[in-house]
Amino acid sequence: MTTKIKRLAVFTSGGDSPGMNAAIRAVTRTAIYHDLHVYGVIGGYEGMINGNIQRLEKKDVANIMQRGGTILKTARSMEFMEYEGRKKAYETLMAHDIDGCIAIGGNGTYTGALKFGQEFNIPIIGLPGTIDNDIFGTDYTIGFDTAVNTAIEAVDKIRDTADSHDRLFFIEVMGRHSGYIALHTGIGSGAGSVFLPESETNIDIFTQNLQRSARRQKLFNLVIVAEGNKSGDAVSLANRVREIAPEFDTKVTIIGHLQRGGSPSCFDRVLASRLGYHAVESLLAGKGGIALGVINDKIHQTPFEDAITKSKPLNTDLLKMVEILAL
Repeated sequence: MTTKIKRLAVFTSGGDSPGMNAAIRAVTRTAIYHDLHVYGVIGGYEGMINGNIQRLEKKDVANIMQRGGTILKTARSMEFMEYEGRKKAYETLMAHDIDGCIAIGGNGTYTGALKFGQEFNIPIIGLPGTIDNDIFGTDYTIGFDTAVNTAIEAVDKIRDTADSHDRLFFIEVMGRHSGYIALHTGIGSGAGSVFLPESETNIDIFTQNLQRSARRQKLFNLVIVAEGNKSGDAVSLANRVREIAPEFDTKVTIIGHLQRGGSPSCFDRVLASRLGYHAVESLLAGKGGIALGVINDKIHQTPFEDAITKSKPLNTDLLKMVEILAL
């Protein structure tokens, strides 16, 4: 991993997230600044296996920073999970004389990058592109801020209807294994309760609290539910409340994939640009097998092994705060 980098490839993998294009732009323009050839892999690891690679110039990344999704497309590759698939991908890179990679994605992307780098001695730098904010080694992932803002905008509109009709709304946000989006959305929207994958809430006690709130004339409420909540999704929770307390006018809204799309926030654009720039600089410095992130507003390097295996717990102060502020 001390070979001088002359040609590098950049790709996005797994779920898309707002800000990926800003990272691609930063990688491309930083690489060209250093007189490197940069190639975009279309379709993640699957595209690498199939040889779907194209040269990127400055004009190819012009006017993309404000766009959601990823111009390089993304996919999940079952074939890359097997050694023969990774060997095909390596042969594709060698055919283009590529000697370094920058992978933008989440946990699955990092897992593939770790194996690929170890097996074929390819230096790879990972950038955390996922709305879930569940990657160890960074305070924020690319796309998280935009996803939360999108969710809060939707919740604010639902609040108008909830207040007008004195309704109880269960609002489901994304987060199969992580409650970061739900927790931040709950605090930012002033929700009454938040249900998370990291904790289990007794629905009977929750309903009793709702009934106490109703007695003091708090007739409407907003409940934010992460899709992977241990106590059930928004639909099942709402059905349970209807059984216990039919006096509540209970509704359900699932925000869904709206959170994945849309123009990235300024925060995500700056974060992605910083990480893309430093990814190229890291390759030039002989680094590989690491994921970049930002901790306390400073660029941080984390070995892929740690980024994959170590968990990123929720902020306990925020958990306590959401309960107190909802009283």
